[in-house]
Amino acid sequence: MKQCITGSITTLAAAILAAAPVAWGESLTDQLATSVREGTVNLNFRYRFEGVDDDAFQKDAWASTLRSRLTLATKPLNGFSALVEFDDIHRIGTNHTFNDTRNGITDRPTIADPKATDLNQAYLRYTGFEGTDIKVGRQRILRNNERFISGSGWRQNEQTFDAISISHKFNDKLTASYAWISQVNRINGPNAGTPPADFNSSTHLFDGSYTFGPALTLAGYAYLMDFSNADAASNQTYGLRGTGSYAINDTWKVPYTAEFATQSDYADNPVNYHANYYLAEVGVTSSQIGIKLGYEVLAGNSTAGKGFRTPLATPHAFQGWADKFAANTVGGLNQGVKDFYVALTGKALGADLLLRFHDFSAETGSADLGTEVDASANWAIGKHNAVLLKGASYDADTFARDTTKYWVMLTANF
Repeated sequence: MKQCITGSITTLAAAILAAAPVAWGESLTDQLATSVREGTVNLNFRYRFEGVDDDAFQKDAWASTLRSRLTLATKPLNGFSALVEFDDIHRIGTNHTFNDTRNGITDRPTIADPKATDLNQAYLRYTGFEGTDIKVGRQRILRNNERFISGSGWRQNEQTFDAISISHKFNDKLTASYAWISQVNRINGPNAGTPPADFNSSTHLFDGSYTFGPALTLAGYAYLMDFSNADAASNQTYGLRGTGSYAINDTWKVPYTAEFATQSDYADNPVNYHANYYLAEVGVTSSQIGIKLGYEVLAGNSTAGKGFRTPLATPHAFQGWADKFAANTVGGLNQGVKDFYVALTGKALGADLLLRFHDFSAETGSADLGTEVDASANWAIGKHNAVLLKGASYDADTFARDTTKYWVMLTANF
């Protein structure tokens, strides 16, 4: 798989020369040098303190980590450009007591931010065809609201993909995209361990959307996921997502979302199964305040391994920030999850505020899976900096154990 990606990059690089007019000749080196010299250099620093109090452990966990990111991008040359991005995740201070999935500390809760220096992205890009964007190499791939395909950007080590991707905008209404993924570089990497740092993959992603107007955009997708070192995660998922909003007046509008997906086993998944996904959301918002009601269902089954799974999703953004269901993204939760939630957003003291309540229950059977309250306040400081305060409190009832998490995060961009 890796050889195929490497070969594709080499082919695309050779195409740069083939696409060059004969008159380029001796000036090719100069133009390449100019492309690099006039490119962009970006630095991003993200410091985060995370604390976890999980009643399943006698000891709490806390982590103080800094992610430093360097991004280098060339100026486009005849439609071609390149980007390279490096991440370095280090601990700040000396008193670190948490399971980072690699350090062997199992008597404390997990905070999945292992030390790492990683090639986060490295791709060649071609935009010479009108409305078309082609990328070959390690890249970020995000689809729709990231419920199924995501970079898991909340964790310090982002999930990226060794892939070939192409997207095309036919007009202002119709867009389509395709990606083939040979390797998933997961948040636990790049060092080997459990959970695995990578998924060896032959995954196909098909997406298309059509905008009828402000009232409705329809997005259809087909995701065929094949993981040779994680057969239980392999699946085929087909879905349709509708989003839109209705303007009540110049101040207030009603946004809404409806989505359905059906999933079954694929490739070498040893379990023959079928499970569905449902989502409905509706809200009332203005520029200063909003409320949203949502109901999400990931179907389960009384037989192990037959629940709906989301192995390439960003688990933290869904089903509560306490991440009590995140471990089930690969194999699915047997009883499934029904999540009824209410979210309030607003602005005060210069901050963007969010308060959200979740009520979880089993989709199969009648088990109560607990409740959770999440809250955050985010301050943008000028154009380049931000401060985030965030917390989650999960009341387990009988499903798991009560858990409290809290975060302080500082971000700087240059």
